[in-house]
Amino acid sequence: MSKTILVCCGTGCLANGSKKVAEAFRELLAGTDHPVECVVKETGCNGFCENGPLVQILPDDITYYKVQVKDVEEIVEKTIRTGEPVERLLYKNDAGQRVRSQHENPFYASQKKVALRNIGKIEPSSVEEYVAHGGYRALKKALSMTGEEIVREVEASGLRGRGGAGFPTGTKWRSAMVLDRFPKYVACNGDEGDPGAFMDRSILEGDPHSVLEGMAICALAIGAEEGFLYIRDEYGLAVHNVQMAIEQAEAKGILGERILGSDRRLKLSVVRGGGAFVCGESTALMASIEGRVGEPRAKYIRSVQRGLWDCPTVLNNVETLANVPVILDRGGAEFAKLGTEGSKGTKVFAMVGKVKRTGLVEVPMGATLRHLIYDIGGGVKGNRPFKAVQTGGPSGGCIPVDMLDLPVDFDTLKARGAMMGSGGMIVMDDRSCMVEVARYYIKFLSEESCGKCTPCREGLRHMLAILTDICEGRGQESDLELLEQICGTLEDASLCALGKSAPNPVRTTLKYFRDEYQAHIKEHRCPAGVCTALTRFEINSDKCVGCGACQRACPAGVISGKVKEPHVIDNSRCIVCGSCREACRFDAVKAKGRAEL
Repeated sequence: MSKTILVCCGTGCLANGSKKVAEAFRELLAGTDHPVECVVKETGCNGFCENGPLVQILPDDITYYKVQVKDVEEIVEKTIRTGEPVERLLYKNDAGQRVRSQHENPFYASQKKVALRNIGKIEPSSVEEYVAHGGYRALKKALSMTGEEIVREVEASGLRGRGGAGFPTGTKWRSAMVLDRFPKYVACNGDEGDPGAFMDRSILEGDPHSVLEGMAICALAIGAEEGFLYIRDEYGLAVHNVQMAIEQAEAKGILGERILGSDRRLKLSVVRGGGAFVCGESTALMASIEGRVGEPRAKYIRSVQRGLWDCPTVLNNVETLANVPVILDRGGAEFAKLGTEGSKGTKVFAMVGKVKRTGLVEVPMGATLRHLIYDIGGGVKGNRPFKAVQTGGPSGGCIPVDMLDLPVDFDTLKARGAMMGSGGMIVMDDRSCMVEVARYYIKFLSEESCGKCTPCREGLRHMLAILTDICEGRGQESDLELLEQICGTLEDASLCALGKSAPNPVRTTLKYFRDEYQAHIKEHRCPAGVCTALTRFEINSDKCVGCGACQRACPAGVISGKVKEPHVIDNSRCIVCGSCREACRFDAVKAKGRAEL
């Protein structure tokens, strides 16, 4: 009898000491005689990062959470030797019951993993593991097909680009395939720059061979012999694992001069990102690969015609490429059974913010926001009222509570002023200020604008100044009309998608939360109690029980009061950080406008 111990060594779990946990298992199992043969494997990210390090025991199908080195001996003695679970390390579900399997954990139970199919199951450092799980089977199949046959399968799948634009992948490949111009190139966009997003990172770190296989299939389809993986510079582990995967694939004869022994060749290289958000834009990315400044160009001629070094180039996102081997292996029609009419397959989301269960989630296209946030995410932290969810990264829109049953797909989100983007999803509660949310994203985009075109460069700066004035109590009613005018100019006249999509957070907050803008401007009040210039905190003496939690949390030491007696805030010295409100369990601390005190 043998058992496998899978230790999550994604970036989040590594930060919590999972590498030491894996080493502790190896040392303990090597130091003594055990009746059970054990293999310890270090896997990629399981997605449930806030509960890491995660350890899974197979074939028992037991998953432990928040495992520390001190827990290893107990796991070995109980679970490895006798199969008995360590109850305190099991996940507690919504009903308060401990569950053994990931399939019983509500975070994982209704997910459908396609792009993330291998992550958490295999060692990313082992090409043999990838092959054992069906890896490179699709590439072998592709070698027996013509480029036309490969493209037809991708077209039949309905796969659309997962990087944000949602352009049909098969159409892009066909456009490059029919060109009789060489050389041709394939490229992978791993320059994931959205705040709070880590979908591509997880795949590159945990299953790099799936991306390489997708790129190789694309190269066979269009007739390319060279490709580049452009990976965000901060993703050190991803760069390391992808480079290792390339070397392993070449050493095994899977890639390189003779792909799986055929007469086809493919040379892949890793290029570290230029450190700018705009380098995620296709033409800026290609400029950066070529060694030039990462700035976009006008795309009256598409990259599939003239891309890298003015040659036909197919650029796909990491998640898009990870889906390709599944499509070739199982067939495009099978893949198309998942999702909606216009958005096939699954989508990976990084669900973060004011949600109880944060992490990576993969569900079929068309799943509702309510299903994602409440069934998988467990609802809003502290059971506070849900206010909005921001989808699609900095250029995405904010969707209000009355649209919780909206199906999540490319076209539905776009029709509501939001976007799928690469898959970022930030949940907000009633203590989130929508004006400040818009200001935050415009500030980010203003700083990340390359400055090449005037509408984006100057429009974002001016928009940021207006939003800052509103948040600081200097706003005027005419500002709202001016914001809408600037949004139109940015969308119509910006050179690239950064500027064209930048209005989304402003437009959607103006459309769905206009009353908050009005409160800031007319009443000099921030309803959410976030904008410090318009907010003061007050303790309701009828609700305060005198527990002292607010007093202990206050960094400025401006709260006074005796135990079991109502406390008081000295507003003349308060820095309006909100720590008191967050610490209070009795909802006694209330946000007030300046004029209300």
